[in-house]
Amino acid sequence: MKICLVGSYPPRKCGIATFSRNLLSSLKQDEKFETFVVALNDDGCYEYSGEVPFVINQSVYNDYAKAADYINENADMCILQHEYGIFGGEHGVYVLSLLNKLRIPVVVTLHTILKEPSFLQKIILQQIAAKSEKVIVMSRLAVKFLKTIYHIPEEKIAFIEHGVPHAEKVSATKKELLPFSDKKILFTFGLLSRGKGIETVIEALPKVVKNHPDVVYVFLGKTHPAVAKHSGEEYRNYLKRLANELNVDEHVYFIDKFVTDEELLGYLKSIDVYITPYLNEAQITSGTLSYAIGAGTVVVSTPYWHAQELLSNGRGRLFPFKDSEALSEILNELLDDESQMESIRSKAFQYGQHLKWPLIGARYLALAEEAVEKYEETALAEILNAENEIPPFSLEHLKRLTDSTGIIQHAAYGIPNWKEGYCLDDNARALLTVLMAYRQFKSSDALQLMPVYLSYIHYMQREDGKFRNFLHFNRNYLDKVGSEDSFGRAVWALGYLIRYSPNNSYKEFALNLFNRSFKQFTRLRYLRGIANTMIGISHYLKAYPNDEGMLQVLMQLTKKLVIAYHQNSSKRWNWFEKQMTYDNAILPLALLHSCEITNNAYVRDVAMETLGFLEKKTLYKEHFIPIGNRGWHTEDSDVAVFDQQAIDVMAMIFMYQQAFFITKEPQYLKNIHICFSWFLGKNELHVPLYDTETHGCCDGLNFDGINRNQGAESTLAYLTSYLLVLKTKELQYELEKQDMNKVKKIESVAV
Repeated sequence: MKICLVGSYPPRKCGIATFSRNLLSSLKQDEKFETFVVALNDDGCYEYSGEVPFVINQSVYNDYAKAADYINENADMCILQHEYGIFGGEHGVYVLSLLNKLRIPVVVTLHTILKEPSFLQKIILQQIAAKSEKVIVMSRLAVKFLKTIYHIPEEKIAFIEHGVPHAEKVSATKKELLPFSDKKILFTFGLLSRGKGIETVIEALPKVVKNHPDVVYVFLGKTHPAVAKHSGEEYRNYLKRLANELNVDEHVYFIDKFVTDEELLGYLKSIDVYITPYLNEAQITSGTLSYAIGAGTVVVSTPYWHAQELLSNGRGRLFPFKDSEALSEILNELLDDESQMESIRSKAFQYGQHLKWPLIGARYLALAEEAVEKYEETALAEILNAENEIPPFSLEHLKRLTDSTGIIQHAAYGIPNWKEGYCLDDNARALLTVLMAYRQFKSSDALQLMPVYLSYIHYMQREDGKFRNFLHFNRNYLDKVGSEDSFGRAVWALGYLIRYSPNNSYKEFALNLFNRSFKQFTRLRYLRGIANTMIGISHYLKAYPNDEGMLQVLMQLTKKLVIAYHQNSSKRWNWFEKQMTYDNAILPLALLHSCEITNNAYVRDVAMETLGFLEKKTLYKEHFIPIGNRGWHTEDSDVAVFDQQAIDVMAMIFMYQQAFFITKEPQYLKNIHICFSWFLGKNELHVPLYDTETHGCCDGLNFDGINRNQGAESTLAYLTSYLLVLKTKELQYELEKQDMNKVKKIESVAV
C-alpha cells in the first residue's frame, strides 16, 4: 500500500512538521507500506528531502487541486495533518478543495479542536470529518468536543495519543547547560509567543530563588515565525526586562535555537522540573507536554485541557492560570521533597511507554488498512444520502430583517443593519419569495409579510410609473428614480402576484401598480431591466392571455434582447453582451418565458443557445461555479471564479426550471439540484453559505472564504431557490408517475 502524508514538514520549523516527520519514520518500520510526503509551504524557501516529491504553497489556491491529482495518481490512501493555520484561505478553508478532489480514502489527524469555533471554523471541521474515513484526536476531551459541538458520529472518531521518541538511549545534555550544570533547572521549550505565559514563571522566581538560590529557569526555543515576522523579538526582550526588574535576571536563560528530538530529549533528561505555563485552557493537544511525559520528567503546568488529562493520577502538578504565587509554592514544595519528585517521574515514565512512536505508528497503519477496506462502502452511502441533505425551510431570518416599512437591505452577520435602509430590489424579491412560500406551504408568516413588501413597492412608485429604489431608515427617499434593474424586479413581482394572488384585494392592488408602470415598459434600455420586466409580463399574460396590447409589448421587449444577441454574439461568443457580468441567467430565462407565451421558435433557439453557452461557463465541474465579479468574463479573458453571488445561483435555477417546462428534458431538473447545492457546500470552496443557526444565507463566496454578512439579497436568493427545488421534486414525481403509467399501458397491451 502506498501512503501519502500531507502536512508541514522539516526543515519547516513547527510542531506539526516535527510530528509529520516522526509519523513518517514510524510508518516506514513496516516494509509492506510505501510512503511519501506532500508538504505545506509557508513563505519560507525550504530544501526538502527526497521524501517530499510535491509541495503545496499554502496560500496558492490552485496548488490544492494539483496536489490532489498527484496524490490520486501515486497513493492508495492519505493521512493528513490538520491545523487551521497551515492551510490557505480564511481559517485554512483551502484544505477542503484538496479533500474534495481526492479519490482515495483519507484519515485526518486533528491538532486543534476549538470549544467555541466560528461559523467557518466549525464548518471546515465538519466538512473534514465528512470527507474522511476517520478523524484522529489525541485527547479524550477532544472526542467529547467532536461529538457534542461538531456533531461528528462517534464511529468516525479514533483516539490515538501524541507520539513521543524513545528516550532510553539518549544521554543527558550538559553542553549548553555548563554555565549552570551545578544548578537546579526549571525548563520550558517550544516556539516563543505571548500565549506561552513565560512571564508567570519569571514572576514566580523571586520566592523560589529566596528558598533555592541555586535555581535557574531555562527557555529553549526560537520565537514563533509568525510572531517574529510581525513583532520581531519584542516578547523575548520584554521577558528579559521583567527578569531584570525582579532581580532574577541571573537566574533566567534563553537558548535561542530549534533543536532535534534527540537534543530535546537530552535537555529533558538534564533538568529538574518542566513547566508549561500557558495562559488559558483552550489547548486540546500539546506535543511538548507529551514529550516531557515520555521522557519521565517532573511536570508542573497550568490546567489547560491536555494537561488536565495527561497529568492526572499523580503524573504531574497543576497550578491556576497566571497565578505566579501558586506556582512558586508548588516549585518550592517539589524542590524541598525529592521523594515526591521521584514519584512523579516514575508515574510519568510508566505512562510514557505506550506513547512511543513505533507503537503509535502501528496504530496509524492499522487505521489506514481499515480505512481502505471501508472506503468504497462509505462512498456509496454518501451518494445515496446526498439528495436528502436539505435543511428545513424557515422564514425566521426574513422576519428578522423585516419591519413595518419593508425588508432591510443588509445585515452584519445575522443582525439587521438598520443604517443601510431599504431598497426596491430586495422588497420586490421578498414579495416574490413569500408568494411562493404561501403557494407551497400556505404559510401564515408568508401571508403576514406579503402586504409589508407590497406597500413598500407602492410607496416607492412615482406618478409616472417609475420607481424609486432606496429608502433611508427614517423613510426619506434617497434617490429620484431607481435603476431599470429594480424597476424590472418590481414588475416581475407584481406580475407574479397578479397571477398567484391569495385574494382579490391584493390582485387588484397589484394590477393598479402594474398598469401605472406600463407606459415605461417599452422605454427600457438596459438588458436586465428588460428581462425582468418580460418575466413579469409573462406572468401577467398567464392571468390575462387575451390582452393583445400587453402581448405586443412583450414581443417588442423580446426583440430588444434578440437584437442585443445578434449585435454581440459570434461563433465563439453566444451571448447578449460583450461581457458576462451578474445575474446572467435572467437573460435566457426571459426569452424562455417569451417563447412559451408567443410560441416563437427562433426566440426559443436563441434562448437555448445562450443557456448552453452559460452552462459551459459555469457547470464545467461537478459543482456550479457562477461567473465571479472579480473581473467580468469576456471572450478574450478567463472566467473569474470569485467573488460568487447568491443571485446568480437563483437565476440559474429559475432558468433551468423554465427550460424544463418548455423542453421536458430531465437533465434540467438535475441541474437545478446541482445549482442549489451551491448554497449547501457543493461549491468551489466546499463550504455551505446557508447558516442553520440564523436561517440566513451568507452574502458571497470569496477567494479565501465566505462573506459572513447575511443580507436580504442572499437570503431571499436561498429561500426562493429552495422553493423552486421543492417544485422541482414535484415535477420529478409527476415524471416518474407518467413513466410508470406508460409502462403499465405497454404491459396491458402486451397482455
